[in-house]
Amino acid sequence: MFLVAAKLGITSFGGPVAHLGYFRREYVERRGWIDDETYADIVALCQFLPGPSSSETGIAIGLLRAGPLGAFAAWLGFTLPSAILMVGFAFVADRLPSASTAGWLFRVLELVAFVVVALAVWRMARALAWDRARSTIALACAAIVLLIPGSATQVAVIAGAGVIGGLLLPAPATSPRAHVGVPIGRRTATVCFSLFVALLIALPIGRTLTENGAIAPNGGLVLFDSFYRAGALVFGGGHVVLPLLHEEVVPGAWVSEDRFVAGYGAAQALPGPLFTFAAYLGASIGPPVGGLDAGGWPPGGIAGAAIATVAIFLPALLLVFAALPSWGALRARPWAQRALRGVNAAVVGLLLAALVDIARAIASTVV
Repeated sequence: MFLVAAKLGITSFGGPVAHLGYFRREYVERRGWIDDETYADIVALCQFLPGPSSSETGIAIGLLRAGPLGAFAAWLGFTLPSAILMVGFAFVADRLPSASTAGWLFRVLELVAFVVVALAVWRMARALAWDRARSTIALACAAIVLLIPGSATQVAVIAGAGVIGGLLLPAPATSPRAHVGVPIGRRTATVCFSLFVALLIALPIGRTLTENGAIAPNGGLVLFDSFYRAGALVFGGGHVVLPLLHEEVVPGAWVSEDRFVAGYGAAQALPGPLFTFAAYLGASIGPPVGGLDAGGWPPGGIAGAAIATVAIFLPALLLVFAALPSWGALRARPWAQRALRGVNAAVVGLLLAALVDIARAIASTVV
């Protein structure tokens, strides 16, 4: 699981939606670890969860394939190559030319992503939205997402497609799909969700206590809190998290505006999840300025990169473990089968909308 995920982490360019195309090609087509229906179900579930949706999809596939260790291996393999590159860039950023000089590289990567996503749209449409009713749902979802972009719209169209599917689509022509076994139980799911909520509440309290002097200053706690909240409270992942990270690191002078922008440009050119931008920011944290207490100042370098990376991805791991057991049991029920036919068609529509966006980006650079 780690080796396959690492291969994807090295080769998956193009952003979160393009990653879904790469995942499908590797996990569904080449290896047959899951089928198209299960893959679309996982994608739909992860669209509902806050955090990096493509990383969560990989974590869920790893969990189904090889248990909790498989989920961790899938996350680590997909994340580590990009994180290492981003940390390396943080150490040499001041010695490199502006990321804008590599504009030609972005164009090449966009073309590669376009081909991968186009193939994924075609093949998933053949499997999941080839009849009139489901193709209509897919096209309508694509049109809505293109007209009203945003992660909230994506969640809304998936939910709407599920309702429409449950009410209007016929039952599957074949017998209901067998229950997909999830190698963790409801108790583990409950513990993971409770931990997710507890950290979301406890970390800001601990940070406030350190800043008020009630407990000893702890820069690592402050850093962990900032990046954990960024990973836990953003829907859509990818570029959506950037404003949250900017507000956490730039106003407090942890990272300068110039270094933030340079790292953002580099993150777009690298494979793997955009959330590894956190590794760059953690590594780029400079020393305290203006007489600030060094004990409460976040660590930089390798330590800062490790804390920031673990903190921003931890909510995704906890939420996938919390949600997947219930999802796996739910999808085996007949009424859920009808709803999921609509959801799967919506996923095809989301990929189609992403394909149109990539085509627009390529066309704008050519013009």
